[in-house]
Amino acid sequence: MNTFATKNWEENIVSGTDGGPRVAYAHATLGYNGLIEGESIVDYLLYYEGEGYDGGGTTAPGFERIEGSVDGRKGSFVIKHDTGFDTKGVASKFSVVEGSGTGELAGITGSGTTTGLVGGPTVSYTFDYAL
Repeated sequence: MNTFATKNWEENIVSGTDGGPRVAYAHATLGYNGLIEGESIVDYLLYYEGEGYDGGGTTAPGFERIEGSVDGRKGSFVIKHDTGFDTKGVASKFSVVEGSGTGELAGITGSGTTTGLVGGPTVSYTFDYAL
C-alpha cells in the first residue's frame, strides 16, 4: 500500500482572524512508503471560511519536493497539489512539475491522488509516472 505520514506541520494565519474567514500558510514534512520511499517538504496556502479547519469547498494549492526513490530509482522531483479538505478528511490531485526531476528521476512525468481522514496516522496515495 502507498502511504505517507505527516512528520511535522507548522501553520500560521497570513490574513484574517482565528475563528473567522482567514488565509493561512502551512509548511510540513512528510514521510513516504510504498512506490515512493523518502521524505518531502510541502508548502500550502489554505483558506478557512470560519471557525475550525474546514476549507469550505475550496482547494489549497501547494508545492512539494520529494527526495528519495520511485520504484528504486533515486533522486528528487516536485509535485503541484490542489487539495480539498474539510473536518473529515483530505483529497488531492497532483502532477509532477515538468523538468523538476533529478538524479535517476530526471525527466519524470506523472500525476496522482491522495485521500485520508483528518487525524489518521497515514494518507493513501496513487502515482502514475513515466521516465
